[in-house]
Amino acid sequence: MKPVTVIGGGLAGSEAAWQLARRGVPVRLYEMRPVRGTEAHATDNLAELVCSNSFRDNSLGTAVGVLKQEMRMLGSLIMRVADEVKVPAGSALAVDRLRFSQQVGEVVEDLDGVEIVREEIVEIPESGMVVIATGPLTSPQLSAELSRFVGNRHLYFYDAISPIVTAESIDMDIAYRAARYGKGGDDYINCPLDEAAYERFVDEVLGAESMPLKSFERCVYFEGCMPIEEIARRGRETLRFGPMKPVGLEHPKTGKMAHAVVQLRQDDTEGRLFSMVGFQTKMKYPEQRRVFRLIPGLEDVEFVRLGSLHRNTYINSPQILARALNMRTCESIFVAGQLVGVEGYVESAATGLLCGINVARVTAGESPIVPPQTTALGSLVEYVTDEERKEFQPMNANFGLIPPIGRKMPRKARKQALARRALDDMATWMSQSGLDNESPSLECDGTDAAAV
Repeated sequence: MKPVTVIGGGLAGSEAAWQLARRGVPVRLYEMRPVRGTEAHATDNLAELVCSNSFRDNSLGTAVGVLKQEMRMLGSLIMRVADEVKVPAGSALAVDRLRFSQQVGEVVEDLDGVEIVREEIVEIPESGMVVIATGPLTSPQLSAELSRFVGNRHLYFYDAISPIVTAESIDMDIAYRAARYGKGGDDYINCPLDEAAYERFVDEVLGAESMPLKSFERCVYFEGCMPIEEIARRGRETLRFGPMKPVGLEHPKTGKMAHAVVQLRQDDTEGRLFSMVGFQTKMKYPEQRRVFRLIPGLEDVEFVRLGSLHRNTYINSPQILARALNMRTCESIFVAGQLVGVEGYVESAATGLLCGINVARVTAGESPIVPPQTTALGSLVEYVTDEERKEFQPMNANFGLIPPIGRKMPRKARKQALARRALDDMATWMSQSGLDNESPSLECDGTDAAAV
């Protein structure tokens, strides 16, 4: 059997290699370090964590906690090692970074049928099965090669991400629906600010603590992706003449124009998620939650993604990938990790896991499979491969991606019900797909089982 080529030895690539090897599929794993380093990595280890040591919340009251448990059910190497080398971190799953990468590397290196090639690969093989998992710092040469398959207009190098909130958490007694000058009906949700609220908001934006740019993230801000704090520094009125412009957005009941308006645009087909238009930012996450909840109508808003502006190579997956995470125009090439437009270590590893399962199935003459959308993994895959999505930005796992239960309930109870259904549906899907025979159900070490 010809080895599957896995390009990239990060979390997604290591997980894909593990899933393939444990199913008897030979793997040739390419990792360019130490031959060619990056500005972010400090070691030559596989699966090096270059930023936080946290895999975020470990409880089943969060979508990423549910995703981690689904990965454990599917026999994830990344989750197994993370649980083994965890360090105290409250409800979060945090790990000893060095031990984590060393242990993942040792397991992968010892796998039968896995060859690790320490060199930069600059050409994507056009024969055999391939998993591309090179991460957000994909080299310029490989990026150019990747554009040959996806096209330059479908390959992005910088994120300018605005926060996304759940529709049900917006106070519609304050906010109102309208499109500017009535064009397009009531497509937008608008949060009006009077002069006092606007002035306080500007003060808090200017005083908020921001994330420092890393050396490899330094870039010239384009006018179309300027962080709101940079806009505010140009003058106190610049925000309300920019992303908070109220002109043409008169309140449908009073006919009056507010001093400033924050607009939210629908982000999913079902209308469960709305993004804050033009609110990309480098503010730290706690600061974003604090400052943005000063906006009338968003006082109790639930964020499913916060804003950012950073270097991140990724493809326009909704126009490129099938649901199995392989290219529609070249079905033998699969893509995993942040390249597909997911954010976070857990989400990246989860896509590598799914790619490994599906490549193994294809090599065995079987059809690829995808978990149902009611699971955390299935909903994430649905988001990044939805062909109807025209304005694509990377996304974390969140409950807003998962179809609702169908009845109104308090927020905590709703999340518990979604988590319970997700794990039940994952177990059913695994049984129907024959995965329960090959993937041990691992206990979640530290998971808040009482949450479901």
